[in-house]
Amino acid sequence: MALPSLSFLFIFTSFIVSVSHSIPFIVIHGIGDQCSNRGVKKFTQLLSSFSGADGYCVELGNGSWDSWFMPLKEQVIGQKDFAVKQMKELKQGYNIVGLSQGNLIGRGVVEFCEGGPPVKNFISLAGPHAGTASVPLCGLGIFCIIADNLIKGEVYSSYIQEHLAPSGYLKLPNAIPDYLENCRFLPVLNNEIPDQRNSTYKERFSSLQNLVLIMFEHDTVLIPKETSWFGYYPDGYFKPVLPPQSTELYIEDWIGLRTLDEAGKVHFISVPGKHLGISQEDMKKHVVPYLKDQTSTYDSTNKARFRMRKVNQKVTQSNMMKQSQMLEVEPSTTPLLDGSLSYWWPTSFKAFVGELIGINEE
Repeated sequence: MALPSLSFLFIFTSFIVSVSHSIPFIVIHGIGDQCSNRGVKKFTQLLSSFSGADGYCVELGNGSWDSWFMPLKEQVIGQKDFAVKQMKELKQGYNIVGLSQGNLIGRGVVEFCEGGPPVKNFISLAGPHAGTASVPLCGLGIFCIIADNLIKGEVYSSYIQEHLAPSGYLKLPNAIPDYLENCRFLPVLNNEIPDQRNSTYKERFSSLQNLVLIMFEHDTVLIPKETSWFGYYPDGYFKPVLPPQSTELYIEDWIGLRTLDEAGKVHFISVPGKHLGISQEDMKKHVVPYLKDQTSTYDSTNKARFRMRKVNQKVTQSNMMKQSQMLEVEPSTTPLLDGSLSYWWPTSFKAFVGELIGINEE
């Protein structure tokens, strides 16, 4: 069966009802998800409703499939070249809300993108910023045990790096030399390679106005969960978990995290819940403040275009407001997203791995 084309970019305008001059935000979803899925769609709608800012969920190609199988570097290139640079709505600057793996794509846009509009605030929910020591979840049983071990053993091979997106940030503490030499994404993003550190990446990342790092207290997808704060294991060991301030990345300030922190621009936040299981209450408390009270300068052309949008979207605005009011009836502590489910292997990938190792799961 032919794979879906990777050349198409679908931009799902999730919720545009505000007449505020707050700068817009984009949501970059995690692995196995897509903008049209109920959870991500509702999450973006509510953020827009709560903040009064225009919100867009942006994805490349087939959101769910490509989030698994398109190398992260290609996902970043697609975001910055086809989405961020071409979206007129973002040209005065914008905020990023990253979900899980989407945070690494967002950071890639910040660090690697030349000549794009400025990113003001970066709000990260359960981002594997320092890597993860666990392969994506296959499931239970002997098939998954064998498959997991196979992938972990070959994760830094060229084939896996080219065909499995999460391999780009799998950081095994007992294989650091192999990771630095052969892992194709995170070592570059985090400026970890000693003779290849790029001061421009640090300059761009440290230009953020705010970096909000949200960790979920019962996250069992990211190993360790403290990677959401840039915390990680010491090289060569699986314990203890180092707090971000004790890592070499922070101490030597490879990407500007220390610079941001010492300027009071990093916000380390811990919330209850599983991977991405954020509630409306915590959204309002920890995410929304960084999406509003931010203004951008609109010229007369932009004002006209904005007014035209307002007229054209009267019906949409009414329907969306009714929908948002219905969503508010739900308990504020109910998680909106279940990021744990999207980290389980797609059926097609399980079948592919089964063929490789000659085992039928059934």
